[in-house]
Amino acid sequence: MKFFLCVIGMAMIIEGLPYFAFPDKIKIWIEQLIDLPDDHLRLLGFFLMLGGLFFVYLGKPAQF
Repeated sequence: MKFFLCVIGMAMIIEGLPYFAFPDKIKIWIEQLIDLPDDHLRLLGFFLMLGGLFFVYLGKPAQF
């Protein structure tokens, strides 16, 4: 459970960093994001999930 909370905390830090560092640019980016077609957003989400799965695989400790 401690590991899970650590992972959630790290995800929140990484997700919040752009909003803290570049709030004006995030607003512009979100406006552009609204205009994207649903298919493009789904494709983006799919590749982000694949990238996340890859990082989880890389960070997983080896089991012998």
